[in-house]
Amino acid sequence: MTKKELKDFLDIKVEQYNRPEFIESDPIQIPHTFSKKEDIEISAFLTATIAWGNRKSIIKNAHEMMRIMGDSPYNFVMHHTQEDLEGFNSFVHRTFNSVDIMFFIKSLQNIYKNHGGLETVFKNHISKNSLQPAISSFKSIFFELPHPKRTTKHVSDPLKGSAAKRINMFLRWMVRDASTGVDFGIWKTIPTASLSCPLDVHSGNVARKLKLLKRKQNDAKALLELDTSLRKLDPIDPVKYDFALFGLGVFEKF
Repeated sequence: MTKKELKDFLDIKVEQYNRPEFIESDPIQIPHTFSKKEDIEISAFLTATIAWGNRKSIIKNAHEMMRIMGDSPYNFVMHHTQEDLEGFNSFVHRTFNSVDIMFFIKSLQNIYKNHGGLETVFKNHISKNSLQPAISSFKSIFFELPHPKRTTKHVSDPLKGSAAKRINMFLRWMVRDASTGVDFGIWKTIPTASLSCPLDVHSGNVARKLKLLKRKQNDAKALLELDTSLRKLDPIDPVKYDFALFGLGVFEKF
């Protein structure tokens, strides 16, 4: 395919998958149950954190997290007691367990009380039109409180080689516009041009077949290569192609 043919093909696939029907089988449905900005971003962050493995299990366990928080995540984060946290005693999603979620709640409270909230932390650390350094800075702030060592593995650091798929997905949800009813567009201070594709097995394999990506590992170097390819197709909103790559991989077995 020529570059124009590839762009035309992917643009059609974006239009096919970037629509409300996509939500029905995707973890993004969890934050769509809320209307308050802080509820949306906290529920989205926690949902994205456990977004690996079976999608039905992800959705089920994300709903369970929201239930334990009384379906009011921001209020829970800001005003929880130790007794409230004990509602998570039996919570587990794969390797993410009660110890991890309890610290996540405490850390989120610190971020909203002392750092201006999630959007502010990411906005303040954008570098060279990229959010990858911001993700690394976010991790440092997130773990500035005393924390269980085991919990640090649940927040990726792109500057240490990770593709940071789940945080990049969370950022896509927050930043891309809401016009199609899928993403939220509630973070107005971060440009879509700075977003990176949530690189996983599905999007990576499709990207390689389409010659958008050569590197075999799904790591930070592969993400940079894929970002460079996608920004040539659309420098303003490169991550819209996540819908095309993911849809082709998961739904069409491309």
